[in-house]
Amino acid sequence: MLRNRKGFTLVEIMIVVAIIALLAAIAIPNLLRARHNSNEAAAIGSMRTLSTALESFRAAQNPPSYPTTAQGLAQLGPANSTPPYIDNTLAGGTKQGYTFTYAQGATVNQYTINAVPVTASVTGTRGFFVDEDGVILADAVADGDASQGTPIE
Repeated sequence: MLRNRKGFTLVEIMIVVAIIALLAAIAIPNLLRARHNSNEAAAIGSMRTLSTALESFRAAQNPPSYPTTAQGLAQLGPANSTPPYIDNTLAGGTKQGYTFTYAQGATVNQYTINAVPVTASVTGTRGFFVDEDGVILADAVADGDASQGTPIE
């Protein structure tokens, strides 16, 4: 007389685990690549935000000049009546896997910003650069100086 058994056999469970492992092996690299691409897109967006904020800051000064540090952009806007030019996270220098370095140039009318991945080849592979010209340059080697890179379109 056969008993009515309930549940799964060991072989059935192992087959399900193997299928889940196969799906994970396919999905996880794609997820990591998507995160990598989104970090780079966010870095480009942050470079545009910084460049625009610096130009707005300069236009509000008399005589026109850029701030000495990026933290100056996190203060209240012109006449202390408008919101800050940038948020405190971006002013702190690190956002979404990238580190941003702001430096005032040789004169008060020059600046440079470099963006490099916090962890190369993990959070990003390209470095970015922008100066008072407003053209964002990208360099495939995230070595901290993308000033000789190619323009982002």
